[in-house]
Amino acid sequence: MTQILGGHLVGKYLKEIEKVDTVFCISGGHIESILDSFTEYEIRTVDVRHEQAAAMMAHAWSVYAGTPGVCLVTAGPGFTNAVTGIANAYLDNAPLVVLSGKHPLRDDLKGALQEMNQIDVIKSITKWAATCYETKRIPEYLSMAFRHAVSGRPGPVFLELPPDILNVRVPLAQVPMSARPTRKFTVHPDDWDLRQAADIINNARRPLFIGGSGVGLSRCSAALGQFIDRTGIPFILTNCGRGELPDSHPLSLWDVGNVGIQLGMMQADVVIAAGLRFNWLLQSGAIIPPATKVVRIDIDPHEIDRNRTADAGLVGDASSVLGQLVPLLKRGEHSAWTRDLRTASRAFLTSELELREKPSNPIHPIRLVAQIQKFVGEDAIYVIDGGDTCYFGLTGFSSREKAGVMATAAGLLGCLGTGIPFAMAAKLARPDKKVLLLNGDGSFGFNSMEFDTMVRRNIPVVCVVNNDQAWGMIKHSQELSIGAERLQCCELGVRPYEKMVEGLGGYGELVTRDEEIVPALKRAFDSGKPACINVITDPTVTSPATPLFYQSLKMD
Repeated sequence: MTQILGGHLVGKYLKEIEKVDTVFCISGGHIESILDSFTEYEIRTVDVRHEQAAAMMAHAWSVYAGTPGVCLVTAGPGFTNAVTGIANAYLDNAPLVVLSGKHPLRDDLKGALQEMNQIDVIKSITKWAATCYETKRIPEYLSMAFRHAVSGRPGPVFLELPPDILNVRVPLAQVPMSARPTRKFTVHPDDWDLRQAADIINNARRPLFIGGSGVGLSRCSAALGQFIDRTGIPFILTNCGRGELPDSHPLSLWDVGNVGIQLGMMQADVVIAAGLRFNWLLQSGAIIPPATKVVRIDIDPHEIDRNRTADAGLVGDASSVLGQLVPLLKRGEHSAWTRDLRTASRAFLTSELELREKPSNPIHPIRLVAQIQKFVGEDAIYVIDGGDTCYFGLTGFSSREKAGVMATAAGLLGCLGTGIPFAMAAKLARPDKKVLLLNGDGSFGFNSMEFDTMVRRNIPVVCVVNNDQAWGMIKHSQELSIGAERLQCCELGVRPYEKMVEGLGGYGELVTRDEEIVPALKRAFDSGKPACINVITDPTVTSPATPLFYQSLKMD
């Protein structure tokens, strides 16, 4: 009778049932047999230099590949190193499957190597967490993990696999290996709620549609396109929802960026929010005037009235809900409102628009972003990481790609260090696309050793460091709060990051003048290597996001 090792059951299930072809990981003794199964079943491994990056890459894979990302970590410190990436995925609602080693069950409470209570640590930042105790049940537990990750509101899941079950052989014929379920369950709003929402939208004079990650997770380009075409409502898409309709769409407000969001939500008489949480970036909903009617669409019923009672609440998958809503809507025309909103927004952006076109010494970050956009174009994926850097990139970059402009550091965890892993995963998932990473010099330091991974695994990402020689958002926030003469732990100085990347085998170049930006970009992309262009920018510049950050922390 054919026997199979427990660890090989993992690879067999991932490849044959879930069709997983890529896993992000670091090696470890507790998980050796799982790693061997990847050789057996021809699953590509991307072995990183820190488990944080493995979790973040798996998170990004779920965005760019459209399937749950899988990362594998060893017990103890391998597990704890991944926690930040798992927490970030939890707050971003990313379907991430984390497989972890564990100390041997036989040595429980004996002081085994890397023994710790991992389950209790991880429970609060996962949708589901479990330990498998029997070799034959490995496929069953894996099936549960994947189903929990993608069902309802998506999120990370965690499965412990002790060596006691991984290093045991069992008869393959006795292992249930059921096919992956193909059925899909969709929650639908009540007909009365749909009619109520349609009535509000049909009677709106100044409506605004804003979509978040829930729009991206539901892959609702078709339904959203039909909704916008029928209603004529101006819209803006954020987070991984950005790109479900292109930034260049005539009704997209990304040409006026975050100002368009702020003014639109303050001036609209109806706000339709889909797959979007009213969090601190939107003043927890307080940015919307009390008289404005709000239509909420969300797969999680608890979000419908969170931080702001909805006038109409539609619970369900965004694509499904929009598809049901469209037949109830009148054909709308809101060109005058859209034009007025753009005009008002551009009045606030006059200086930014001028800076995009004007060389400066030192280089202004807005000009840097504009030059990158002009050279790289819209047929590319842009990843952004940092504080002020996120503002400059989000408002200045434009893409035709799904999730084509991403800045997870602007998410609920405010997690710096995501840029390099996200850019790597984007390039692996979409190898035919240029991937440009705009990194603050502070956030660059968290995962910069992953340039070694890029070199080893041939992942040619081009990283531009917006080097203002500081933790810019923190520095300027301290200037507002405690004064420029009392700055603490926020200045970094000029460092040759490009030399570090060169030393690891990539391409590096230092840029200090405006006219050097585009030629350096060309050389970086032409090199075919992972590249770092270290651009020295004006250290006195701050973004409009810094006062918002500062105000969010004030206690009075």
